[in-house]
Amino acid sequence: MLRSAMASAPSPICSLLLLVMLLPPSTAALSKPPAGYQYHTLRGTPLSAKPTARAGVGAGSIFGANFAAFFDDTGNASTVRLLLAHREAFAAPNATAPQLLAHRLARDAARAVEISAAAAGATANGTRAPQRRRGGGFAAPVVSGLSQGSGEYFAQVGVGSPPTPALLVLDTGSDVVWLQCAPCRHCYAQSGRVFDPRRSRSYAAVPCATPLCRRLDTGGCDKRRGSCLYQVAYGDGSITTGDLATETLSFARGARVPRVAVGCGHDNEGLFVAAGGLLGLGRGRLSLPTQVARRYGRSFSYCLVDRTSSVKPSSTRSSTLTFGPAALAGAAHASFTPMLRNPRMSTFYYVRVVGFSVGGARVRGVSERDLRLDPATGRGGVILDSGTSVTRLARPVYAAVRGAFRSTAAAAGGLRPSPGGFSLFDTCYDLRGRRVVKVPTLSLHLAGGAEVALPPENYLIPVDTRGTFCLALAGTDGGVSIVGNIQQQGFRVVFDGDRQRVGLVPRSC
Repeated sequence: MLRSAMASAPSPICSLLLLVMLLPPSTAALSKPPAGYQYHTLRGTPLSAKPTARAGVGAGSIFGANFAAFFDDTGNASTVRLLLAHREAFAAPNATAPQLLAHRLARDAARAVEISAAAAGATANGTRAPQRRRGGGFAAPVVSGLSQGSGEYFAQVGVGSPPTPALLVLDTGSDVVWLQCAPCRHCYAQSGRVFDPRRSRSYAAVPCATPLCRRLDTGGCDKRRGSCLYQVAYGDGSITTGDLATETLSFARGARVPRVAVGCGHDNEGLFVAAGGLLGLGRGRLSLPTQVARRYGRSFSYCLVDRTSSVKPSSTRSSTLTFGPAALAGAAHASFTPMLRNPRMSTFYYVRVVGFSVGGARVRGVSERDLRLDPATGRGGVILDSGTSVTRLARPVYAAVRGAFRSTAAAAGGLRPSPGGFSLFDTCYDLRGRRVVKVPTLSLHLAGGAEVALPPENYLIPVDTRGTFCLALAGTDGGVSIVGNIQQQGFRVVFDGDRQRVGLVPRSC
């Protein structure tokens, strides 16, 4: 009996072969990456569990000890390039990185919805819409708004004569430049002192009958004073109202721009966070690029360092906003694509995206039809936006890119999505205990043959302290796709208005 039982037992080799045959096909494929597979090496560093320290809440603390020199009243330098290390944090005490990220994504979702409505003509003046050789150039340092609890970036600007420091949100989806002004009927808590026009020698109210006042989509007139009034409303219910005026703006190392039309807001309510106002960089008639075009040209550029730079005291990387000839620095190395215009919404910067690659292979299932702008309806197309954090793609395009990323990451790197997701992200990975991982490359293909190869930290980001990383893309049913600022990190984004093109220069901050 014992001999019979032993004879019927399978040999160890047979057992091993049977086990291999029973393994799922995807598991067997892990050791065989796709032909020509391209990957990046990503460090699996999770978000810090430590509260973000409040290093200083005043704008002066960001400008540093050389604040007076920063706005030295000496005129306009022939070439201005001031770099600022991001070292100050503005978060409330005990705020953690995961909390700030969750808050930013919630705010970001509301903005994306608003942009989609604006692009289709539901609002009158874009995302930040009312309900309604030329000089050497100048530059402004930019700080990340992550520590403010938002995904926006902040430009450092001096307002008035003498200049009052102000943090203004950098926004290519808006036209009007505005800031909070004293006396306040309603003002939210901002970083630094509220601008008081009564203390400025260069402040001048705009009369109601002037062409400048008529440029407002939604404006009014204070008949008693004969001065122009402005209003800018947001999709989340936030609103700013006040006087339209002209004022001098000061930038790095003495660069001054006089007679810029600005909204001086005395009544500001809603979900504004920390910044003193907004720097409208859109394509409309009241945007800053349009107002300074005669003097500095029609080109500007910005370079945004990683979104956590302002909470890293040791960081030496800086973001800048540059106007004039210096804005085109490095253009020879840029991937340029034509700048498109939506006839129903002149504010936004549209580009034509024709496809995506994951792991070096073109993604199948991406139709240009889903990414094309329809001039008749204003729907569709792709917007390059500084104020949106996460890239939104039309739902069919997102599904194709997500599917390609998931399958390539699993086959070549052994990465499998974790159950559930995080906020608006639905493709997340548990990388705890892994110091470095191989992740598929991700590239955007633009009209004209330009290709934008994203660094891994621009599309696979940490979302908690445990080591969860998520694909920083999302789908949208709103019609318009948006390339957000997380994906723009590390690139100098060049808006060449003279040649009507947009370029991205890698590794330029």
